[in-house]
Order: sequence, then structure tokens, then C-alpha cells
Amino acid sequence: MFSEKDLKQIESRGSSAKNVQSQLDRFKKGFPWMKIVSAATPGRGIMVLSEEEEKAAVKYYENAKVNGKCKFVPASGAASRMFKDIFSGLATLEDEGVDVPKDSAVDRLAKNIKSFAFWSEDLFGEPEDSPTYRLKVAETLLREPGLGYGKKPKGVILFHRYENEVRTAFAEHLVEAQDYMRNDDNTANLVVTISPEHRELFEEVLEEVKMKYEARYGVKYYVEFTYQDPATDTIAADPSGKPFRTDKDELLFRPGGHGALIYNLNKVDAEMVSIKNIDNVSNERLLPVTAKYKKVLMGKALELRDKIFGYLNGLDEAGDPSSAKSRRLCDEIEAFLDKMLCIQLPLTTSPEQRVAMLRSKLDRPIRVCGMVKNEGEPGGGPFVIAGKDGSSNLQILESVQINKNDSRSSEILANATHFNPVDLVCCLHDYKGHKYDLLKYVDEDAGFISSKSFQGRELQALELPGLWNGAMSDWNTLFVEVPLETFNPVKVVLDLLRPAHQ
Repeated sequence: MFSEKDLKQIESRGSSAKNVQSQLDRFKKGFPWMKIVSAATPGRGIMVLSEEEEKAAVKYYENAKVNGKCKFVPASGAASRMFKDIFSGLATLEDEGVDVPKDSAVDRLAKNIKSFAFWSEDLFGEPEDSPTYRLKVAETLLREPGLGYGKKPKGVILFHRYENEVRTAFAEHLVEAQDYMRNDDNTANLVVTISPEHRELFEEVLEEVKMKYEARYGVKYYVEFTYQDPATDTIAADPSGKPFRTDKDELLFRPGGHGALIYNLNKVDAEMVSIKNIDNVSNERLLPVTAKYKKVLMGKALELRDKIFGYLNGLDEAGDPSSAKSRRLCDEIEAFLDKMLCIQLPLTTSPEQRVAMLRSKLDRPIRVCGMVKNEGEPGGGPFVIAGKDGSSNLQILESVQINKNDSRSSEILANATHFNPVDLVCCLHDYKGHKYDLLKYVDEDAGFISSKSFQGRELQALELPGLWNGAMSDWNTLFVEVPLETFNPVKVVLDLLRPAHQ
């Protein structure tokens, strides 16, 4: 199937013909649907804390020993989706004699232009109610010599205005990091995943604010920019499942989605990592709420870590799996796994098998995920699913992973109470202090196939198991309810008019 030219192209990307062929096979056989047991809800799968329990979690975090902390920020790609409606309006305005409808995205942008952090009188002037002004606003925002935001990443777009400064989304992550991710030596570590072509833009933002924030907050920043490895890109297929070829007769590879970032996360040395998307930040006045619930999540993660480490050490000390001491400990562990993590285990045939299975369930990376009540925002959701080994566990699923033609699955999806805002805290070291190899805990069957296009031609795209979906499938997972105020994503530019960003 692959020519000599194809093989050279594949090898130049750090991949192999075997790996690419396995991807093509996926287009033929597809991915299995996730087997849902139930939605995760308060009382079974989602922990809802009282005010006293929240305070206790924060205190636990503040007193716990952690071997390094790091903020991990997925920030790859341009902000083209953020300005999709503005691009559409611009195309309408440039069609001679055609204005955009009232209350369209461009109209609202122009009317409220002074409310955006990126407004300046030099660039945009005073707002006017005219097609000419609306055209000027859209052009200035998206193109150069204006702001050129149409080709820039979200991280370097000005999100918030303050009395004496304006801040990008990336700058707000720096401000957050010094609060809830500060190490004992007053350092704050960030790993930011970006596209290579955007590195200079991010470095400019960092250089502009780093020293100022270090002096203001009494912190020392260590920021690492990392790229999605081209070897994790996936081959595109035509509608028949054969390799998609460009007009130069070359194979087409596409980024495999945020699931590829498990390779970047796997290189982080810190024991505790906080993960939050680049666009999910708010005005600093809301930082006390944001920081409080991040500390709540970290406290619960460390409680879970210490409980699991205690059980693993207990199994080491218990000795003979058939002893009364070992049986009592195993009973306690099984009850804990069921109640806390919704892990129900299949029957085992011997005490040795029982201990081995309990070890395998305990000795895994840990993640505690904030979940917010579902009020119509887009995003995946928390579910209890049936695993391949006969056990159940907690997972975050996207709707594309759920069989809508199955009436029971559709009913569970429709009645789900919470959704995933991508607000995670992870513990990446085992009970002996060693780093986990995170690639061992990926469910390769948890990807999906989507329909895309290239130069007007249809294609099939292979999405790797998502970072917080299948890439963390075999982690120990705890869901904790957090308030909606902690979730303030900017999916489209008009979201910046919401109160959290003003």
C-alpha cells in the first residue's frame, strides 16, 4: 500500500509504516461504543462537599507534602474558531452593498467594542452604527496591519482590562499559578503546549509580564513551552478508508487531537499537576473562588493519594494473601473502591488473584476532576462505565463515544446532571516515589473518527483517545462538584462580554 516515497514521509515524521497501517485499520473497524452503567451523579460518582468539608480539603492541601507542582496548560492551535462568526460577517460586509444583520456577531462586536480589552481608540476609533464601521472593526480585529487575531493563538489574545494594564489569557494563567500552584520555595512551574509557529508570540507575552509579576507576587516563574510531537499525528483517509492523498500525491497527516498531549504530560517530573485549558480564565477579582476550588480538588487528590498509598503499603505488610489480616484488608479496600471510585470488581478464584487485582486497581495515576452542573454548556460528561476486565469505573465521555441508537445509553445521556469543564488535578507518582509511565494507562479503543475536509475534499480524521478521556482511562478517578463560577471559557469572542471577563 505504501510506496517508497510514502515510507520516507512516514519515517520523517518519527512514525512507522506499522503504526500508520494500524490507524488505517481503525477506519475500517471503527471504535467500540463505551458501555455505560449509569451517569455519575451526586451520591454515586460525584462527591458534593459541605462548606466544612471544603475547608478541610483546603487545609489538607496546605499541610500535605508534595514532590513538586506544575500547571499544565493546553494552548495549541490558532483561535480561528473563536472568530468563526466574525470571519463570516466580514465576508458578508465585503460583498458590495450587503450589511450584516442587526444583533449578528459583527454587529454586537462593533456596538460593544469599547468593552473588550483589545480596544484602543487608535485602532478602532469611537463606535458608529454604520456598515463602514462594522467592516473596519472586523478587519482590524482579524487582519494585519490591525491586531491580526484571526491567525493568532488564544493564549496571546487580550482577554481582560484592568485599571493599569490589559492581560492575555496566558498572562492570567501566570497569575493563577502563583496563587494555587506555588511551591514551597516560591516558584511556580508551568508547561504550556503550543504550536511551533506561535512560540515567538508566547515568548513576547512572557517577556513582557514575567519580571513585573515576579516582583508583584513574590514568585519565580519557570515556564516550559512544548509541542505536540508530529509522530502523534494521524493519517487521514478518504471516504472509502484508503489513505487520503494531496494534489502532490503525498499522504495527509493531521494532529490527533488533545489526546496526543499525554506524551507531553508524561514528560512532567512534578508529582502534582493541575490541568486547565488556555481559554478558561476569569478576571482576577474572581481568583479567590478559582483558587479555593482548585485547592479543594488538590486536597481531595492528596487525601486519595495518601489513602491509596496506605492500602498499598498495607498489602506489602500483610504477607500471606490467605491470612485473616490480608482478607480483612482486602474487604476494606474493596468497599473503599466501590464507595469512593465506583469500582466494582469481578469475582476472583483465589486469595492471590484477589490481592493482585486490588493492587492493579490501586497502583495507578490519580486524577480528581471538577464537575459542574449541566446548564447547557458544551462538553463531555462523567459516567460509570463497564471496563474490559469486567470491573466498573468512572470515566469522562464525549457524546461521540456514546451510541445514540441504543435507547438505554441515550436515556442515560439525556438525564446526566453534570458536565466536564476540564478542571483536573493529577498525582503522577506511585507509592514508592517513582513516576508512572502514563502511556501504559491509555485505552487505545477510546478514540473516534470525525468527518473533515481538505481543500474542498471530504476526508475521515482519526482522533486519538482524548487527554481527559481515553488517555486517562485506566487512572483512579474521583469527581467533585465545583460551582459554575469556576468555569469561564471563551469559545467565541463575544464570550468576553460575560461578567467574568469584565
